[in-house]
Amino acid sequence: MRPNINLPQRGTPKGTAAGFAYAMFCYAAFQATFVYFILFLNGVVVPKGIDDGVARSLPIALALNLGLVVLWGLQHSVMARKSFKERWTRIVPAHTERATFCLASVVALMVVMLGWTPTAGAVWEVDSALVRNAIIGLQAAGWILLLAASHEIDHYELFGLKQPFYAMKGKPMPEHHFQTKRIYRFVRHPIQTGVFIGMWAAPTMSTSHFMFASLMTVYILVGLYFEERDLVRQFGDRYRRYQRTVPRLLPWRAPAPPTGVQQDVQPVSADRG
Repeated sequence: MRPNINLPQRGTPKGTAAGFAYAMFCYAAFQATFVYFILFLNGVVVPKGIDDGVARSLPIALALNLGLVVLWGLQHSVMARKSFKERWTRIVPAHTERATFCLASVVALMVVMLGWTPTAGAVWEVDSALVRNAIIGLQAAGWILLLAASHEIDHYELFGLKQPFYAMKGKPMPEHHFQTKRIYRFVRHPIQTGVFIGMWAAPTMSTSHFMFASLMTVYILVGLYFEERDLVRQFGDRYRRYQRTVPRLLPWRAPAPPTGVQQDVQPVSADRG
């Protein structure tokens, strides 16, 4: 869960149609897995939902599932490090590095979902149909917020499509410019806000679901702490001012007024890697 640091490219970037096709495959796989993830949390349609499988005792389920979340975290954290990217791009073309990261994230998340161990019990269950529908609507709003925020920071670069497209055309990637407006005037990490809403807005919160949401919440919060530390180190006072004026996850105060001036700070989510 690190800021998206673009590695310097030497000379004119070169790419092929095959590289772009590979990136499209990675993008499609990620989007399909994202849909599967939503259905997994709700236990509908997919062959294995969050409560499916042999139920284990709480200590055993917690130990097994914690291992899965740690595996997910290691994949994200290691592959997102600049030092790893510098070594990794000696093996894979730099313009497919982001797409490969997304594909690896797909594999890691599928391992978590397919290996998830359920446990018995429920933390809460809402009986009212009206309230249940309202909670489901809130959950949907969380996923929509996530997607909208990804477009705020260049959705197609975030998922590794833009880099091989520009390389295929023989063009350098455009420079980033960040305007503190729209969603990023309200919270600094709206993608994570959307994830939290999507995970926690459940009309029936089984113990297995509660465990998943809790473990992922801890991981994301820890990752955000280190990410923001890196951003302060990278951008200095410019990012500190952003921290002072815009809340991290919840819009608990009035949005920061638009500056009208572009700044060379890119809004970065923990999923950028």
